[in-house]
Amino acid sequence: MQKQEIYQQISELLIKLFEIDESDISPDAKLYEDLELDSIDAVDLVVHLQKSTGRKIKPEMFKSVRTVQDVVDAIDELLNTPAQ
Repeated sequence: MQKQEIYQQISELLIKLFEIDESDISPDAKLYEDLELDSIDAVDLVVHLQKSTGRKIKPEMFKSVRTVQDVVDAIDELLNTPAQ
């Protein structure tokens, strides 16, 4: 899966799950400040990403995530790392 596809999928999840306006979503949009997600929303996002990728996401992977692009990069790294 290409980063653009991952970005598109994450954007769709943000719109569907949290009713975020598509125009507010950009690669450099901050999840907590710009998109007003809270920690429960972040957990919900991780759960949905795990379902869509079929891979377990380790909590430490998401500790440093701050922007939409960070999420894209983390999922890209996850998908390109052999399953353990």
